[in-house]
Formats: sequence, C-alpha cells, structure tokens
Amino acid sequence: MAQGTVIHVTPEQPTYAVCVLGSETQLDVCGSAPKGCTSFSVSASPEVVVRVAHSPPATKKPKGFSKWPLDPGLEVSLTTRAASSSNSDQKVRISYYGEQMAPVQALLYITGIEISLSADITRSGKVKPTRVNKDQSTWTWGPHGHGAILLVNCDKDNPRSSSMDFKDDKVFDSKDLQDMSLLTLSTETPRDFFTRHQLMLHVAKSEMDKVRVFHTHRDKKSSRYRVVLGPQQPSHSLELPGGQHRAHFYVEGLAFPDANFPGLISLTVSLLDISSQDLPEILVFQDSVTFRVAPWIMTPNTQPPEEVYVCSIFENEDFLKSVTALAKKAKVKLTICSSEDNMEDRWMQDEMEIGYIQAPHKTLPVVFDSPRNRGLKEFPVKCLLGPDFGYVTRGPQTGNVTNLDSFGNLEVSPPVKVGQKKYPLGRILIGNSSFPSMESQEMHQALQDFLGAQQVQAPVKLYSDWLSVGHVDEFLSFVPAQKKGFRLLLASPRSCYRLFQEQLKEGHGEALLLEGVSKKKQQKIKDILSNKKLREHNSYVESCIDWNREVLKRELGLTEQDIIDIPQLFRLQEDSRGILKAEALFPNMVNMLVLGKHLGIPKPFGPIINGRCCLEEKVRSLLEPLGLHCTFIDDFTPYHLLHGDIHCGTNVRRKPFTFKWWNMVP
Repeated sequence: MAQGTVIHVTPEQPTYAVCVLGSETQLDVCGSAPKGCTSFSVSASPEVVVRVAHSPPATKKPKGFSKWPLDPGLEVSLTTRAASSSNSDQKVRISYYGEQMAPVQALLYITGIEISLSADITRSGKVKPTRVNKDQSTWTWGPHGHGAILLVNCDKDNPRSSSMDFKDDKVFDSKDLQDMSLLTLSTETPRDFFTRHQLMLHVAKSEMDKVRVFHTHRDKKSSRYRVVLGPQQPSHSLELPGGQHRAHFYVEGLAFPDANFPGLISLTVSLLDISSQDLPEILVFQDSVTFRVAPWIMTPNTQPPEEVYVCSIFENEDFLKSVTALAKKAKVKLTICSSEDNMEDRWMQDEMEIGYIQAPHKTLPVVFDSPRNRGLKEFPVKCLLGPDFGYVTRGPQTGNVTNLDSFGNLEVSPPVKVGQKKYPLGRILIGNSSFPSMESQEMHQALQDFLGAQQVQAPVKLYSDWLSVGHVDEFLSFVPAQKKGFRLLLASPRSCYRLFQEQLKEGHGEALLLEGVSKKKQQKIKDILSNKKLREHNSYVESCIDWNREVLKRELGLTEQDIIDIPQLFRLQEDSRGILKAEALFPNMVNMLVLGKHLGIPKPFGPIINGRCCLEEKVRSLLEPLGLHCTFIDDFTPYHLLHGDIHCGTNVRRKPFTFKWWNMVP
C-alpha cells in the first residue's frame, strides 16, 4: 500500500512538503500548536482536500463555523487532487486560536505529484495505470481476490541457448517478453522535481534471487531491455525526467514456490529527498506491488488429451502400432521417442509429469522432470523444453533416488469437493510407506515439499510401498464419467476372485489364465481358486488397497458409488533386500492410458469363456456403460514382464483447466 510521511508544521514559518496523488498524508496539527491554543481552523488551495476527524466524532459545527477544538483524538489528513506544474504551488493555511491571544498562523506549501506502480492486480490480462493508489501490496485468493501474478520464465525461446530463459539476464525477443508480467511506473512532477528527489525501485534481499526486472529503453529505432533488479541487484536508482512520464518494466519469476519460498514477491518504489548534501536521503513515499508466482499444476485423466508420448524400443513394434491406432481414434497427436534418445528406457511415465503454469495473460505447459535419471533423462530437456514449453525439476540428481521418486508414483485426482471444501483443480496423490522403518521407502522430501508448496492441489499421501515397484498407478486410475465427472478405478483381488468363482460355478474351471502367452505359466481357474498361498497373498494386497480406499474416500469426498473395482490378482515376491512385495499376476488393467473416452487397457490374457476373455468382458461391462471405449493392448513382453504396463510406458500432455487457479481458496 502507498505510504507517505507525517507533516509537522511550524507556526509563523513556512513548511514545505510533497504529497502524492491518491495517498492520504497525515498533518500533525496538535503537536504543532503553540502553547495556550485551544482550537484551530484550516483553509487550502482548491487542489487540496483537508479532512478533519475526531475520535470519538466531535459535534458537527454550525454551517460557516470553521474552528475545531484541539482534542487529543484529533486527526487531520490531506490529499491532493492534481499534480503541481511548479514546486510548492499548492497551499494550506492553519490558524490557531486561544483565549486572550491573537491568532497564530502556520503555512504549508505543497508540491503535488503522481507516483504509482501498476500491475495486473485485477487479473484481467491487462495493466490499467490509475492515478488513484489502490492497495497492491496485498495478495488475496478467490473470485473476488486481487493481486498480480508472475510466471517463472522456464521455457527456452532462444534456440541457441542450452537452458531456460530465466537462467540469463537477456530478453531474447517479443515472445520472451510475453512470458513476463508488465509493471508500469507513472509519474507527473514539476520539470525540475528530480534535481532534489530520487526514485528507487527495489526488492527485499531475501527475494532478489527469485525475480528479475527489465527496464524498457526506447529510442526512434528500437527498444532495449536492461536488467535493473535481480540476483545480486536488490535496488536501482531510476533516472526519470520531470513532467509527465511512464516507465515500463518486465518482470520474470526465477523460482517456483517451495519449502522456503511461499511464492510472494514485492516490488517497491521509494521517493527520496536528496536535497541536503550534508545529510542522508529522507524517505518521503513508498508504493509496492506484490506478485504471486504461478504454481505448477498437474492435469488429471479427465482433462482432454493433446499429445501422447511413448518410446520406440526393441520388441515393442506391435505395441507402438496399437498405441498409434488408439491415438488416431482419439484424435490426439503422438510423439515417439526414438531408441537413440531413450537408450532403451521405456518408462515414459516414470521420467516426467506434464503440467502447466498460468497467468491471466499467458498459459505455458511445463514438464516436471523426475530425479530418476535413467535412459530418458535427456528427453524432457532435449525434446520438450523450447518456445512455450517450460521445465522444472526437483530432488537429488545423483544417488539417494528410490522407485517412489519416479512419477508413476505421482498422480492427481479430478476436481472434488470434500464436505464444504472445494478442490477445483483436484488433489495430488503420492505413494509412501505406511510407517517409517529402515527398510521402508518414501518419495524424496524435496519432491514432497515442492508439490505441497504449490498450494492449489493439496497432496494426499497414499500407501504404496507394499508394491514391488511402489507406484500409485499400479492400483488406481481415474476415468471420465457423467454426473460427478469421473470414476475412481481400483485394482481388486476380491472382484477377480468373485468373477472366477462365478465362472467355476458355470463349469469353466478348466479355462486357463495366460493361455498362449510364452514365458509365463498358464493356470486353470479352479487351480487359482484352490491356491491357498495365492489367496493369502491377495488377502494381504486387498487389505493394503482397502486402506487406500478409505483414505481416498475421506480425502476426495468419495462414496462407494464413485469407485469401480477392476479385477486384478497379485503375488508376493522377494525384492533385492529379501522383503516380500506385490506385483501383478497378469497385466494390470488399472494401469491404463486414458485419452478422453478412449481407454488403452493392458490385455489381461484372461480365461477364454465362450470365445471371449472373461476379464476383458467384465471390464467392458463396468466401463462401457459410462460411454467409454475399451481397447485392450498387448503389452506383455515389452512392459508387463518388466513389472510395468501401458500407463508406465506412456505419458500425456493434457489441456489446462478452464478454472483459473487464483479463483480458488487453498
């Protein structure tokens, strides 16, 4: 908020002051009163408005009576309505009165000026400079909130650069400027005003490494942009001419909200009186604008797909053909990462998560690069980072990375309402251990801190460390549906046993699971149902999923009607540490690719009943009534045998939400 100083007048001597349009300046009438005075009157030039107030309010004087008592609760303030054409051309006269004494006068000469910072505090996408200083120093959430928004300039507009735009202190071109937020400084002063005054633009030292500000210099031929604030540069003296002037600044964010950075940055302009060569400068006035750095936002399966990513590797030609056909049906662009670029790393989902950042004037897709750094480690930078495609990463880049730091362990729900609390952008879901132990794993704290600091998709911790790979996408998925907008799919051993029991009763106990699949043992339905050890394994798995089921119902505001159980069996195997962990017995059908109404589901190779896979038929019966189209894709050899399925091997860039994040209340 704009802030000026208090003016103290001196009786029988002139006082000189500067008043800024739109700001209210306090006038110390009582403290300046001569001894023995009990009342005063005040008159002013037409450009100056004087307000006299009492606490409690004094009785209103009769019309034409201009004296006020000098009470301790007296407050006198003044504002100016016009900028001065010359110094001290506006005047205020204060007359003091006392019993048996002549009136004593104090004269105040005022120079009215305009100084105002303007940004897009209304979130309209445009900056509207105003002569009235509104409160721009606070930032509020919600549909009636206000405050400017800043993007981290994390794309790469310069093709010759090897990194993101914010890594250097240059403006590449006009497209680079579009990733920044405009800040305007408007001034109107007498012509010689800045011979005795100085304007400083500054940012707190604790924030200077989070922001960079460019000043526009225009001449007849071109525009140039010079850095005035940023890392190692917390303040800048502005060389401005007198008269009416408008200076434009472009502001770029350098850091996302994180554990030690709430995302708020304040830029301040200070007016200093430098008229005395023997004394330090005097602070006369300040105006501030607070920006909030736009958060990184994930998009759920229910958002329309725009681009699918998948790897070309040895032995996945047929899989690629199936994914290509599915993308064509869904009318979605397909990008295939070559084997040269992926180095036989097929797990596209684990490498990255694609979200976006948004300001009223610009929306930018941003890839969140996981710290797993295997064969695909260069893909997000080499193939995605570019003009209007940003990049961010967190977590350890070498060592101390676990399976839970891969982004198959990072999902987000569709928008939900929990009680009276709305999450219009959904809630992030991450998998962790149920309790800490020497053997347990959890997502790296740097990743968790980053996700939580974005504020708009409050993370929910689930229990996933019971799985061999440990990712939440191994037991849950979301699909679009009418009414609520989605259904939650959960892997369900209970549902699978129920289905196989029904088939046994109908005389199909000899039907084989994984019939015709090489490298895997085929099992009859009756043998699966009579396998006590397998039953115990799946009873344990069901208890783990049921735990998550209750967490999801509670944290996402779901009922049983919002959940669909997808038949799935697991088995427990010892991992490299000798700890029993669960893995899917057959291709994991919840680990699917969702492209609008088109679903790419791992082909389960279930028992063939009357010429059809009973597992496929069951899933069709559950999902097709929702208007969804099920395509079962064989991912057995290139993915399932390596403990992953279709979702693990693909990734999707989706449309941003139509809902604007600043309109919510975290």
